[in-house]
Amino acid sequence: MSLPTPSVQLYTLADQFSADPQGSLDRLAAIGLRNVEAFDFVRRPAEIRAALDASGLASPTGHAPLLSDELWTPDGSIPTPAPEAVFEAAAEIGIRTVIDPFVAADRWLTADGVADIAERMNAAADLAAIYGLQVGYHNHAQEFLADVDGRSAFEHFVALTDERVAIELDLFWALTGGQDVPALVSRLGSRLLAVHVKDGIVPSENPFAPGADLGVTRTLDQRHPGDGQVPLVEAIRAAESVRWAVIEYDRAPGDVFDDVAASYAFLLENGLAA
Repeated sequence: MSLPTPSVQLYTLADQFSADPQGSLDRLAAIGLRNVEAFDFVRRPAEIRAALDASGLASPTGHAPLLSDELWTPDGSIPTPAPEAVFEAAAEIGIRTVIDPFVAADRWLTADGVADIAERMNAAADLAAIYGLQVGYHNHAQEFLADVDGRSAFEHFVALTDERVAIELDLFWALTGGQDVPALVSRLGSRLLAVHVKDGIVPSENPFAPGADLGVTRTLDQRHPGDGQVPLVEAIRAAESVRWAVIEYDRAPGDVFDDVAASYAFLLENGLAA
């Protein structure tokens, strides 16, 4: 396999980026990163593009809601803009793949629910193509609560979506969902565009089960890669053609820039990225 390129999800440093976009990106560039994954970018594409250009960084992927009326985050929900506005903003920033980062648990519990998500994603792929863009989906742990036709709702969704729909697998959340992560990576094959590289202690119960307190994500025991339970080395080495290794912390354990630097060093020292 060709080695993936490191990136970092800007949600990891949401507070720092909101307060000082340019300074935050400059610090990421000083670590050695050349790519980021934009978050909440639709309301400020010109600002983000200017900051990226000034720092010498690019955002080839970005997260934005495509499949829900609003996007849940631990810090509150973000209203969903029209998909045309999402793709216009993405094109302005230089994003090539727009990734939907969250679909609520109740929609993953039945075959009809999963089919509806897949149908919406295929329609989003058609619209994105008009803008010269691609779409994708990023998992948490709710996609693994139910089985459909003998496989997880997540893998059933993958089977129902067009080959144009990319997959970004969050390795920590896949393990939280009870998956054999390297085996899942292998099964996804060429559909896997990116992985989210994060480690920590897996919660004892799936925090995204219907009715669960989603606020538990604020208290996650997340750690530097190699210090937790996620088989990151084995999972990334099992990838067939993954393009991006995206560093992310839902809850950084220390200084966020030091934590990102530790993740970046882990990828390079283990020969997992170039």
